[in-house]
Amino acid sequence: MRDRIILVEAYEILDSRGNPTLRTKVTLENGITGIASVPSGASTGQNEAIELRDGDQTIFGGKGVLKAVKNVNQEIAPEILGMTPDCQAEIDRMMIELDGTSNKSNLGSNAILGVSMATAVTAAKSHNLPLYAYLGGVGGFRLPMPMMNIINGGEHADNSIDLQEFMIVPIGATTFKESIRFGAETFHALKKIFLKKGLSTGVGDEGGFAPNLKNNEEACEVIIEAIQNAGFIPGKDISIALDAAASSFFNDGSYNFLKSGLGEKKTSDMLEFYTRMVKKFPIVSIEDPLEENDWDGFSEITKELGNKVQIVGDDLFVTNTDFVKKGIHKKAANAVLIKLNQIGTVTETIATIQLCQKAGWNYIISHRSGETEDTFIADFSVAMAGGQIKTGSVSRGERIAKYNRLLEIEYELGKSAIFGS
Repeated sequence: MRDRIILVEAYEILDSRGNPTLRTKVTLENGITGIASVPSGASTGQNEAIELRDGDQTIFGGKGVLKAVKNVNQEIAPEILGMTPDCQAEIDRMMIELDGTSNKSNLGSNAILGVSMATAVTAAKSHNLPLYAYLGGVGGFRLPMPMMNIINGGEHADNSIDLQEFMIVPIGATTFKESIRFGAETFHALKKIFLKKGLSTGVGDEGGFAPNLKNNEEACEVIIEAIQNAGFIPGKDISIALDAAASSFFNDGSYNFLKSGLGEKKTSDMLEFYTRMVKKFPIVSIEDPLEENDWDGFSEITKELGNKVQIVGDDLFVTNTDFVKKGIHKKAANAVLIKLNQIGTVTETIATIQLCQKAGWNYIISHRSGETEDTFIADFSVAMAGGQIKTGSVSRGERIAKYNRLLEIEYELGKSAIFGS
């Protein structure tokens, strides 16, 4: 008989923005303990599972998570004690039923996810397996292509750029290790360009530079310059990916590029904008090109550009099978961004990925802007064999931790490792 869970406990820690989040521990009879820390997003979809915050403005500006901690320690823990960590689906289902809401607003998705992740980590340890091997089985050997954020805008930076993320994708790399070198060398080349131009080299929430540029197109132009200065060929060695996070600049029925001073962009103009960008730059992926309720607009963009680039739904789908099913029916994208804390359990996240696989859609395992040093998603990306990951720039420790874990996994796998999609 497998060792059973004898202790489940959570406590408050800080994320990469200095805001509270949860760390959860699950301990077995034999002393094995699994630990997981929960991330938090800044640009969040309306339909995401609810992250429970205390609301006491005198403590952490209302962002404390002691209520969620209490829910783990007093509500969830008694229901799990005596179970085995191998019962991932059963434990996750039990927490969903205990919460009793469609969006986990009672116990909090942060409380539930912390237990769910820590349970998986504990189970892997109990089998003496790395997490990627436990979750992925014989399929856990594919290292993901990184989508590396090197310029931050939108809600991730206090600058003049409207689009939220400008990323580089080292498509010409043949190993994960080489892809990190491509990205790091381009990142440092970009810093030199900004220093020469007298622009800020401070970084945003996800580690990308956050200078004041004239507009979104200039961000792509300077990235092309950095790729070339680093000795690479744009579109052959390294391409560009965008996360527009369009809901953040959608107001009163129109899209407003106000940060960069370009004035209003009406809804009908956004397809033209992206079409122009794709023609001008080696863009291979566009995430959330429109606001999260514009299903018809997503379908139109996918129809027009989906054969050229990856159209990714993040806020549109929020890692929820119901919304992904709708998207598949409406042909509203061809890829889904996968964030564990958007849905709240490991089991539900895997179900969403399986739906993507069945539909032949791509999926990208993603971090959040408020991260910790936890490396769960690095192992998870290998286990799920999706071939792509977003985990920030090659700066800031909470981002580098994921890259270093993936380098470690590639080393462990040796010749059995396969890289990319």
